[in-house]
Amino acid sequence: MSILVFGHKNPDTDSVCAAIGLADFKKKLGEDTVPAVQGELTPESNFVLEKFNVTAPQIVTSYAGKDVYLVDHSDLAQSPDDLGEANVLGIVDHHKLGDVTTSQPLECWIWPVGCSCTVLKSMYNFFNVDIPKDIAGIMLCAILSDTVIFKSATCTAKDKEACKDLAEIAGVSDMQELGMDMFKVKSAVDGTPARELVLRDYKDFDMNGNKVGIGQLEVVDLSILDKVKADLEKDIAALKQEGGHHSIFLLLTDIMKEGSEVLIASDDESVLEKAFGVAPKNGKAWLEGVMSRKKQVVPNLEKAFA
Repeated sequence: MSILVFGHKNPDTDSVCAAIGLADFKKKLGEDTVPAVQGELTPESNFVLEKFNVTAPQIVTSYAGKDVYLVDHSDLAQSPDDLGEANVLGIVDHHKLGDVTTSQPLECWIWPVGCSCTVLKSMYNFFNVDIPKDIAGIMLCAILSDTVIFKSATCTAKDKEACKDLAEIAGVSDMQELGMDMFKVKSAVDGTPARELVLRDYKDFDMNGNKVGIGQLEVVDLSILDKVKADLEKDIAALKQEGGHHSIFLLLTDIMKEGSEVLIASDDESVLEKAFGVAPKNGKAWLEGVMSRKKQVVPNLEKAFA
């Protein structure tokens, strides 16, 4: 039985590309590994895989009884419901250490960088394994996406170094142009149901016993979302009731203005003011300079809920 490599629920480009890359890397070290995803791919991820002619991973919803590697997460809330019945062999991630536990030692590569694919690039280097041109291309795209073309607070020198090397392998001469092409795809919302937009890049968290959902839509201009904003507000309110959440926050991130408007559905909106010092008005607030859910939003909210 093949070992499955997969990322978090509601897969983004990093979770998809890191799964493909780690499966390739482990296969070259002699393990029978295949990439998987927990759900449908986003338009951006489809664009990236098509651009570099890489096959999309299979969708797998049950992992009980399987050997697995996790990428881009280590939180149970973002893992399969039956992860406790799987055998976790390792984790490659760039987030805080979550609440996944194992019954035996495991391989862990968790670094404070902007993208899981940056960690994976270092693994290829450490074991002196060549990165194929197509996989170098999708890993490059994942880092550009996660670091918002190097603008995010999560971006490090290691991310930039990895991108430089990956671009050379993949034959990409203009990383800025590639990044903007990806974000233009990300910004396309016409005809997309509100729930699909809300869940496009969405994660649940347990914050001091409170279920908190945080989604993010990154666009090149916030005005693109004007015609769907009311529908998004209604949908996060509905999602909150359906899932028994304390709060759901949807970040509408303008990558050019470098800030985020947050839409709020909460039992207590004051947690946002505690977290950021900004009082919400009509269920919304502008967070200047906030672009990273991982580094700027989750830690602040966790402190507010504590």
